[in-house]
Amino acid sequence: MLELRPCCECCGTDLPPESREARCSFECTFCATCTEGTLKGHCPNCGGELLRRPTRPAEKLAKFPASTTRKVKPTGCVSP
Repeated sequence: MLELRPCCECCGTDLPPESREARCSFECTFCATCTEGTLKGHCPNCGGELLRRPTRPAEKLAKFPASTTRKVKPTGCVSP
């Protein structure tokens, strides 16, 4: 099950599970602004394409809750 991280790893913007602004590649999570700007659509961790994170239906979210662990790069992000 994909870990739904609660914030952008670059800037710390909150990204709740239902957010349409979350972008991910594997377990990485970034906001649309950082993805389209600094990152130019590519993950700085793995180099993969950052795509809109799928939303999880409420009944599945109850069984598989979103993560509450915030992972933010101390120096922000740079283009991969």
